[in-house]
Amino acid sequence: MALTPSSMLPLGTKAAEFKLTDTLTGKSHRLQDTHGATATVIMFICNHCPYVKHVIHELIHLANDYQPKGIVFVAISANNATEYPEDGPEKMAQIGKQLNFSFPYLYDETQLTAKAYHATCTPDFFIFDKERLCVYRGQLDGSRPGNKVPVSGKDIRSALDNVLQDKPVNPEQLPSMGCNIKWK
Repeated sequence: MALTPSSMLPLGTKAAEFKLTDTLTGKSHRLQDTHGATATVIMFICNHCPYVKHVIHELIHLANDYQPKGIVFVAISANNATEYPEDGPEKMAQIGKQLNFSFPYLYDETQLTAKAYHATCTPDFFIFDKERLCVYRGQLDGSRPGNKVPVSGKDIRSALDNVLQDKPVNPEQLPSMGCNIKWK
């Protein structure tokens, strides 16, 4: 496991379109399916990463807190499932159902979506406003496995609260840190 920071996609970047399969339902999901949303949170996660495991319950709480307010959440795994079978679609569906994900858990087999978003680690977070422009990219909060900082989601919660109040999101954002995406 190599500790990798997020690449910090430039603010204002337009969200890249995608069409990926939701491992929970078997249906295709596209970015355009989020049309009309106040904001869209794209999360690159996977099943085996200890950094994702450390925050997964907060991701679920975050989605449950903000989805009723018009925020759409989408989780994507782009890891090479041949080398990391725990991150394959079948195991993704198992984990998503076991943890009652209220958001799609998409598999990016070609890794083209991860590359389009400049995702580099798991977890890696991006918030796009209603025009689908990037207003936040970075960490969930300052908690990491073993650092004794409580998992709160405060950085993303602050950004989402600003979006909901039509206030600018603070551009001073810290990168997420986690396992590198397992490229083919």
